[in-house]
Amino acid sequence: MKTNRTLGRSGIEVSALGFGCWAIGGEWQGPDGQPLGWGKVDDDESVRAIRRALDLGVTYFDTADTYGAGHSERVLGRALGKRRDDVVVATKWGNVFDEETRTLTGGDDSPEYARRALTASLERLGTDHVDLYQLHLSDADPRRAAELRDQCEEFVREGLIRAYAWSTDDPARAAVFAQGEHCAAVQHTLNVLNDAPEMLALCEESGLASVNRSPLAMGLLTGKQRAGRTLEAGDIRNTPPAWMTGFKQGAGADEDWVARVDALRDILTSEGRTPAQGALAWIWARSPQTIPIPGFRSVEQAEQNAGAIEKGPLTAGQLAEVDRMLGR
Repeated sequence: MKTNRTLGRSGIEVSALGFGCWAIGGEWQGPDGQPLGWGKVDDDESVRAIRRALDLGVTYFDTADTYGAGHSERVLGRALGKRRDDVVVATKWGNVFDEETRTLTGGDDSPEYARRALTASLERLGTDHVDLYQLHLSDADPRRAAELRDQCEEFVREGLIRAYAWSTDDPARAAVFAQGEHCAAVQHTLNVLNDAPEMLALCEESGLASVNRSPLAMGLLTGKQRAGRTLEAGDIRNTPPAWMTGFKQGAGADEDWVARVDALRDILTSEGRTPAQGALAWIWARSPQTIPIPGFRSVEQAEQNAGAIEKGPLTAGQLAEVDRMLGR
């Protein structure tokens, strides 16, 4: 497998695997106290994990201003330090939060807020530009999104960003951003259990990268989640919001979803892969546009995720077998 991919039509080269920086933001919450992070983190371990990933050839790091209410961006900026120019940094905007109380307070889809958010992100990341700037409001009004697309084009002209994208699971919305000259990607859910054929078709037709969040299905595809096992208090999966599938309120993984993962185990662990590496291999086999961004909180997870690169994608036969087993 080619270990590098081009970020859509931007010409920016990235590793075929990116690292998602939601979990390293640590604990944060919604206005109602709902946990929005993945539990407690050790910032020093996060920094070590990012630097280890760099050493293993990972050059794409995907965060958001709201992860940990600014904390993820600060940790990423600290970890990269003088190696900033060796990597492609993606962040997101659109959510409004209080950094001191680590609380999400709302959303703002105005072009004026986009500029304020970008200025704040650049400061937290300790950089003068963002490589990929992504709208984080998945269901924003398409007419407003057209204004934000034009605002992003202005940011490109000013040298503040190199390219932009929308984080959304709606192909019709993604197509609005795709009309912009410097739109390079769509960030959307894609994993073995949740295919996205319409979005992948849009990416292939429009020459966009498909940046894949939830490539390990919130941890289900690591093979470590079991039904009835409660997760720690600050973990969003313990009190899953309506959009999160595969987990039950205070009861860990959903047994039906665990059964699906167990059924796929032999395919995912072929060629000596771990289940997580097999899940990433499925994504690479699914489309040449894909760049999965699994999360991490430790050096060990960073090493395991990066280890998927040398094993490459699943075969076309294995891809077809997965579809057959899941009744697709």
